[in-house]
Formats: sequence, structure tokens, C-alpha cells
Amino acid sequence: MTDAVSVADLVERATEAYRVLADLGASVEDEWSYVNDLHASWADRLAEVRAARGAEPARPDQVAALGAAIAETERIVDPHRAIDWLSTFPQIVLLALGESA
Repeated sequence: MTDAVSVADLVERATEAYRVLADLGASVEDEWSYVNDLHASWADRLAEVRAARGAEPARPDQVAALGAAIAETERIVDPHRAIDWLSTFPQIVLLALGESA
């Protein structure tokens, strides 16, 4: 038997993956401010979802979708590609959780 995964668990995992992307993107000196502003904005939005829905159990399809998205972020080694994903990844998270941006 596996432990239930909550929405809070998923958002926490996604937030950590997002922080790693931001750290990688911030290594591009000319983009540092943009990366940090974008990260702060989306991290706040994800925190709102966690606060509002954290105790809810996550559905298996949500766990699978976010697991696949996080795995994709873990393959990113190019800082410029990480910057591209800073706008995309949070929207994937929100879509998988049935939230609006």
C-alpha cells in the first residue's frame, strides 16, 4: 500500500523543481533580475494553491503529470532553456491541478 499524495506534496515538489530551474537560469548574468522576478511571482502563485488546496488528496493522473513535468525539468542543463521553462513549468503545474494561471 502506498501513502496518499496530497496537493501540498505535489506543489512542494514542483516548487523545488522550479527553484532549481530559477537557479540555473540566474546563472545568465544579463537575465538575473528577470529570472528572480519571474521566480518570485510564480512561486507566490504556487504557494497560494498550496495554501488553498494543500490538504486535498492528489489524483493519480495529477501525480503522473507532475512527475513527468518534473522529470523533464531535471533534464535541463542549458541556462537559457531553463529560462524558457520558467514561464512554462508553473503553468503546467497549475493545469495539472485544475487551476488557472
